[in-house]
Amino acid sequence: MNQKRLLLTYGLVFFVTAIWGLNLVIIKVLVEDLPPQTMTAFRIMMAGITALIIIVLGKSFRRLSKKEWIYTLLGMLFGVILHHLLIAIGLTMSDASNASLILALVPLTTAILAVLFLGEQLTKLRMIGFILALTGVFFIQGGSFSDMQLSQGDLILFIAMVVQAISFIFVKKATATLDSKQVTTIMYLAGSIGLLIISFIAEPEGVSEMTSASLFTYFLFIVSGIVATGVGYIVFNAAIQKIGAGQTAIFNNFVPFFGLVFSALFLNETITTSQLIGFAFIVSGVLFGTGYIEKLRINRRRKLNNTKKSVG
Repeated sequence: MNQKRLLLTYGLVFFVTAIWGLNLVIIKVLVEDLPPQTMTAFRIMMAGITALIIIVLGKSFRRLSKKEWIYTLLGMLFGVILHHLLIAIGLTMSDASNASLILALVPLTTAILAVLFLGEQLTKLRMIGFILALTGVFFIQGGSFSDMQLSQGDLILFIAMVVQAISFIFVKKATATLDSKQVTTIMYLAGSIGLLIISFIAEPEGVSEMTSASLFTYFLFIVSGIVATGVGYIVFNAAIQKIGAGQTAIFNNFVPFFGLVFSALFLNETITTSQLIGFAFIVSGVLFGTGYIEKLRINRRRKLNNTKKSVG
């Protein structure tokens, strides 16, 4: 992948993390106004329909092999059904800022899994990147873990983080031979059906309760389903296909920062100096953790060697 395409991929994933930071605030509002599990099922179904429209227009659909079905359905189980169900439940017991912090551990978890199961290299510079990014998360939540009370909701959110990291590994395996948009479409359409069945059992009155919210809540519901989840995960899964699960997941460290920014904009919360310091650490972590700094060093060495050869 050339430098311009790489930068474009990084830019798109960066934009997605901004949308996801906003989405955590949106989902927090949605689970308070709508039945969480039923809302999640229909939100994911909307995302699946969005992805289906995109692949139909792009004519990128084909039959899957047995192995592709296995990887895609495992990605769906962990990344759609379990992850989104646990997020919805966890946010009814915990706040959005805790969710941002816990979900920011995805890159470290994904990187470890990618090294163990995908054979991705974890170089010294990338390890430095992960440490810098995690340090940024530490500063973003105030520079101290002593004030953070771990609740049952936090534990559920932690499990949601782990299963999402696992899903990235299966997505990487599936997209090795299959278009990422098709993988996303199948994951969300099949996953939404599974979530809907669960919601019928857990929330028998959920469908009727979905009609009692305000117009603004439904607007947020549409934005979350189509833009954040549908389009967002198509872009994210495409990036996994191009640059790898570990490198893509490091961008999740931007989510807590954007979560705080949008909380300040829409919930009148204050952004502190330590949170801005944290953002600087996260940017540094992303540059190192994605391997971008390594690629710049390699390109500079090549140019230097070429210059020496031409001079010689």
